[in-house]
Amino acid sequence: MKPDVPASARGNLFAALPPPTAGEIFQTLFGSPGCRIERIVSHGHASAPGDWYDQDGDEWVVLLAGAAVLRFEAGNEVALRAGDWITIPAHRRHRVESTSTDAVWLAVHCAPEC
Repeated sequence: MKPDVPASARGNLFAALPPPTAGEIFQTLFGSPGCRIERIVSHGHASAPGDWYDQDGDEWVVLLAGAAVLRFEAGNEVALRAGDWITIPAHRRHRVESTSTDAVWLAVHCAPEC
């Protein structure tokens, strides 16, 4: 029996995890005009000093494995562990302060008009 969904439209979030590199690894799993879903693999990475994300659309992110700390420009930090999720509104400047060597994220980016 053939599956209803082609192999190119399905997968496993923990399959084929890339080995450690100099930076985080972003893989788009789904994209449309209003939404992008990506897997992010962090091997102990953090944002470069002074670098801030400032995104035009809202972002919803869940940490699937490992641990991480996000810092917001307002000064507060949010510690995340596997299973924790957070919504980051558009233009709320933030950075990745730290990640464990086994951190895997799932991020959903929404277009500004959504």
